[in-house]
Amino acid sequence: MSEREFMRQLNGYGLTTAGILYRLPDHPSILQEYVWQDYDVAPLFPELNRFLQFWRAKLEGTLFRITVSHQNLIRPAELKAVSGEFRLH
Repeated sequence: MSEREFMRQLNGYGLTTAGILYRLPDHPSILQEYVWQDYDVAPLFPELNRFLQFWRAKLEGTLFRITVSHQNLIRPAELKAVSGEFRLH
């Protein structure tokens, strides 16, 4: 991990992944997926929004759907020790 990424994590940034479905310019009935990944801040996602503004301004593929995953949105469940045991057959 680079120093830049580490400093961003200290400032509240977390790894964000976006699956971007878009229509091919030459064949609008065909969808293709682009996976974008960077450090960003939930829930406003300024880095992702900056990238999407670039996409709309410079690229021809029309956006269809964007699915976002972020460490604050999805994370492992917290486990707690219990003082009992249950057994199933």
